[in-house]
Amino acid sequence: MKGLTLKQMRYFEALARHGHFGHAAESCAISQPALSMQIREMEEILGSPLFERGARQVRLTGFGKAAAGHIRAVLREVEALGDLARAARDGLVGPLRLGVIPTIAPYLLPSLIRRLQRDFAGLDIHVRESLTGRLIDELNDGRLDTAIVALPVSEPALHEVALFSEHFVLVRPLAEAGFPVPGRDALREMRLLLLEEGHCFRDQALSFCNFGAARPRELLDGSSLSTLVQMVGAGIGVTLIPEMAVPVETRSAAVSVVRLREPQPARRIGMIWRKASPLGRQLMQLAELVRAVGDALPRAQRVATPGLPARGTTG
Repeated sequence: MKGLTLKQMRYFEALARHGHFGHAAESCAISQPALSMQIREMEEILGSPLFERGARQVRLTGFGKAAAGHIRAVLREVEALGDLARAARDGLVGPLRLGVIPTIAPYLLPSLIRRLQRDFAGLDIHVRESLTGRLIDELNDGRLDTAIVALPVSEPALHEVALFSEHFVLVRPLAEAGFPVPGRDALREMRLLLLEEGHCFRDQALSFCNFGAARPRELLDGSSLSTLVQMVGAGIGVTLIPEMAVPVETRSAAVSVVRLREPQPARRIGMIWRKASPLGRQLMQLAELVRAVGDALPRAQRVATPGLPARGTTG
């Protein structure tokens, strides 16, 4: 339609996704009045309101819902054209939109970004940290090129590449450093601190402890691994964290870290991207780099092995 721009379509998509002018404007890096003006221009061009404006929330009108599918299809095709152009180049160059889950991002990204900046000067990387479900949605919508997550995700449209594995370790108050290492049955009876609903790491920990669908009485939620470890240091309970998080999260906490008995809980870290993406060759190159960085991460050198005295970590 004459007069409608790709920029306006992107603003529309952001507002439809966030349902809030302020949040949408922030995601688009423009002012809220500028976003509002562009949306009103779209509505004038199309001849019908796209959104119902409420005091706190914005909702799509019936026409807006119908238009949303067409607009997103146009944006996907534009992104696909950009992917084709990038795929025609050799190596990792140009913009790359990378998603990472929160239980990986703080520990892997610093080393990964340094390697990418050193080895691929022409790469313009944009990082998005979010939960697995949201990253999958953004991959399928073409808003991300790839994501680093815990596997499997079992999405038919996405290609999965396993990169490396790591164990979970038990974090206890420092006063419990010499205690026997509990088995999974004993963990079910303890006050276990885990991440909030929506984190795949929470689901993996619950699966290892064999809680099933029932919520244990002494299970407490935290918003981040850092919060969980500090709560343990305060004597509130115990928690499980991935091995890559130990050097960062336990350095300033009065806690003891110990490996669990066999079979130790573990997770597989990998990359996912759309099977239809023309960037497959470049993303496989990135995957090899992520694998190398993951293998070189400082491991939990102070983690005790079952049967040996546990060694506490303090700040």
